[in-house]
Amino acid sequence: MRFQRLRHAATLCFVAAFVAVPAAAKTISVKAGTPDANEKLQEALILAEPGDTVELGAGVWKLTDGLSLDVDNVTVRGAGTKDGEGSILDFSGQQGAGEGLLVTSDDVFLTNFAVLNTKGDGIKSKGANRIVYHQLRVEWTAGPKETNGAYGVYPVESSDVLIDSVYVRGASDAGIYVGQSKNIIVRDSIATENVAGIEIENSFDADVHDNIAAKNTGGILVFDLPSLPQQGGHNVRVFENIVSDNSTPNFAPKGNIVASVPTGTGVLVMANRDVEIFGNVFDQNGTANVMIVGYRYDHKDPNYQPLPKGIVVRGNQHGKAGYAPAFEGGAEIAAALGGAIPPVLWDGAGDAVVLDEVGVLSLNLPDAKTPRDQAKPTPVTLKGTPPAALPEIKLPASMEAKVQ
Repeated sequence: MRFQRLRHAATLCFVAAFVAVPAAAKTISVKAGTPDANEKLQEALILAEPGDTVELGAGVWKLTDGLSLDVDNVTVRGAGTKDGEGSILDFSGQQGAGEGLLVTSDDVFLTNFAVLNTKGDGIKSKGANRIVYHQLRVEWTAGPKETNGAYGVYPVESSDVLIDSVYVRGASDAGIYVGQSKNIIVRDSIATENVAGIEIENSFDADVHDNIAAKNTGGILVFDLPSLPQQGGHNVRVFENIVSDNSTPNFAPKGNIVASVPTGTGVLVMANRDVEIFGNVFDQNGTANVMIVGYRYDHKDPNYQPLPKGIVVRGNQHGKAGYAPAFEGGAEIAAALGGAIPPVLWDGAGDAVVLDEVGVLSLNLPDAKTPRDQAKPTPVTLKGTPPAALPEIKLPASMEAKVQ
């Protein structure tokens, strides 16, 4: 397995390149701990010009309002993510319910600072192409709570997204989330004690690798949902991750789609197509190491495709799984099978090719409208010839150069 340690100084790259910046590029330094730190930091983000770096001084920033950046080609760089020595943006006293930092511009590099206890999302970017989240910590320090912000890092509606060496804890939806985007890499990060550790939703062409997803409700989710501007999520590779002990009770607010994720889920694929799950280490996931399901909720979107297609599970290491299935009827099914369900659970909708030498349980629900209580569970062995391997995701050389 290629995962050896988190690269807090990224060492893997596709291409090393020099990134040119305007000759007038400057560094705007802002100190922590001053009474007007919130205003000074927001002012720096407003006054920054393309090529500039906004440098966050070490210390704790007591912030009462969210921050925003809408200037292209800006770096926001802190002094570290650790308490006592880094740049800690503490939003415990935030007045509104918005995100801690909102980015709406392209070619932005966020690195080396922490965001704590936001009322809403930790760091959100929207329509921000070629954005890099690097060496960041986003945390709700009281641990799992329904009142925590929904997302830790939250890029949406973007092309070319790199999330590298990020730590997220306590999100009431997803710790690391990428939605309605394309050309995505999530690597060398830790997601723990979130509802969903890592989620790729309604997105195209994503590599999720060399991460640790542990002690969440569900470790890694690959979803496609109706009634969103971008649908048809596809070409997602989940590989060489450690997905273990995802045993945190679900604390998502009621009505949220992830509120239905069973505690003890390793990887959950819903209604996506062309997804490869390989080379991962699974252990101590009480419901299943891998779940493959259709979307089984009412919707009014005539263009939505609710079935999973071309899902390949191969070459993973499977530890203990299926011993505490947290879905309706799961305990009875496990008892009938000798105390545990097999590591791979498929609801029977769509198609899947499982090449691991492990058991598979099919609920034999042939379409996405059949209710779960009509399931007729059957242990099966799914074999077949997988489609051609999905291509490795390539990002612009300028993005990789930023993390060197």
